[in-house]
Amino acid sequence: MTFALNISRSLSGQPWRWRGAGADTRDPPCVPDDLVTQLLLARGCTRDGLDAHRNPTIRGFMPDPSLFRDMDVAAERLADAVQRQEDVRIFGDYDVDGATSAALLIRLLRDLGLHARPYIPDRLMEGYGPSGEALVRLAGEGASLIVTVDCGAQAFEALSMAKASGVDVVVVDHHKCASQLPEAFALVNPNRLDEHPEAALHGHLAAVGVAFLLGARLLKTLDARGWFASRQKPNILDLLDIVALGTVADVAQLKGLNRAFVAQGLKVMSKRRNIGLSALIDASRLTRAPLCHDLGFALGPRINAGGRVGQADLGVRLLTTEDPAEAARIAAQLDQYNEERRAIESTVQEQAEALLAAQGNRAVAVIAGAGWHPGVIGIVAGRIKEKAGRPAIVIALDDAGVGKGSGRSISGVDLGAAVLAAKDSGLLVAGGGHAMAAGLTVAADRIDALADYLDERLSAAVAKARDDRALLIDAVLAPTGVNPDFVAALDQGGPYGAGWPAPLIAAGPMRVVKADVVGNGHLRAIMAGDDGRSIKTIAFRRAETDLGQAILAAPRDRRLWVAGKAKIDDWGSRPAAELHLEDAAWAD
Repeated sequence: MTFALNISRSLSGQPWRWRGAGADTRDPPCVPDDLVTQLLLARGCTRDGLDAHRNPTIRGFMPDPSLFRDMDVAAERLADAVQRQEDVRIFGDYDVDGATSAALLIRLLRDLGLHARPYIPDRLMEGYGPSGEALVRLAGEGASLIVTVDCGAQAFEALSMAKASGVDVVVVDHHKCASQLPEAFALVNPNRLDEHPEAALHGHLAAVGVAFLLGARLLKTLDARGWFASRQKPNILDLLDIVALGTVADVAQLKGLNRAFVAQGLKVMSKRRNIGLSALIDASRLTRAPLCHDLGFALGPRINAGGRVGQADLGVRLLTTEDPAEAARIAAQLDQYNEERRAIESTVQEQAEALLAAQGNRAVAVIAGAGWHPGVIGIVAGRIKEKAGRPAIVIALDDAGVGKGSGRSISGVDLGAAVLAAKDSGLLVAGGGHAMAAGLTVAADRIDALADYLDERLSAAVAKARDDRALLIDAVLAPTGVNPDFVAALDQGGPYGAGWPAPLIAAGPMRVVKADVVGNGHLRAIMAGDDGRSIKTIAFRRAETDLGQAILAAPRDRRLWVAGKAKIDDWGSRPAAELHLEDAAWAD
């Protein structure tokens, strides 16, 4: 087995390997590939697809929306609603994907002359997904059509109640479906088990991506009916900023159509046409056009904060307002809620980590605590997953002994399918999700049984995923090669995110000149190479790990290879490159 730089065990206890080894199957002799081509090939791009992936466009990746089951039925029903000026409600989940999906349809319908109103359930009072009571209440208020976005695929009882009340419900979702589907007027979801094979290839779309496809099909339907003979046809591409935000924040894999959504959506976002998004960018204190990681780490968390610890509908209100003053006010509220969320999250995380040690070596860390805020358990589950190196489910127990849980998985382990199976076996009150994330409701006295069930079902998959764990290196450089020009070259292979990982660069050998702990357990170090070049490095939340402790104690005469993501540090008078460390290994 070939190890990158001959590193079979790093300071983090893992081997280093070359990413995409063997991806190039050309017969020699051949001209060496340029850096961007190497990056694309290493992420699974074929040579035939290089041009499309260098500049991902909607035209290049967009499927025919009619491929998807119920898509035409849903579009026809929405077209009827537009022409009849019906009372339409958009029922969205309380996270970023739900808010952006709802905002996309509301803005598009508004441009078509129909005023659709949002309904976002309260996380604490109503829980995830549509309730029958809410749907019937909306019908009683006059709604003739309800569109659920980012929820509804498992809402059997709620949709039956809605049907009995006489209201039509169109479900737009991306979560895993059971073999039986709920009674909806139409259910558009690429993860339906009966989906057409070509449409099922788009199962990695976030709900906002599915909503975009429905919007495109709606425009085509109205066009065929002559609706635009005397009206201006909206340009749905103007809504790609919203699609990009929801796609990245929901950690959808950035492959295929999602790459085009994000690449083109960032261009739209840079023009700041959406008043609410513009205000959110200002509230996030971004002084440049947002980059892909800003969607996941700056804008997305603030939208999420409304549903987690504030008012559930703030996100969709922000993304649909046309009033700059209202946008600034909501953005400031969300920024404040985000600060509150961080404080709550820190407390829950500290308590959850203390309980983690008592978990033993289970395949899935299942951690429950009374009084924990349900709005932060998903974030904490992600932190626990990273710390433990295995899937994690964090459960907040209320006074009645009912637990609301949120789970995050590791690559190669389908947590959503396991949670759905646990629900079908009677262990859960409710549950569902997708491969990398899941949500559930469980009685307190069934938590141990749930942990046993997941341990038995997923132990083999988790063991394999952990055995296969390795740090995948894209390139190796002398320290002087880590510079802004090189970072700019790497960016041409983006956008990077889930399913399309950012390049990892090995640099060295280097010596630690200075190392200290900053912020919330971050390791900061200045390292110098044999070429005389010094590099600033930082390892977020790693100061207490084996990696962090080794660097802090590293002798000044011992050299290291370091690996991480090359980023631009623009705090100084001129931009400089730095490394965000993922790992390190002794060079001698």
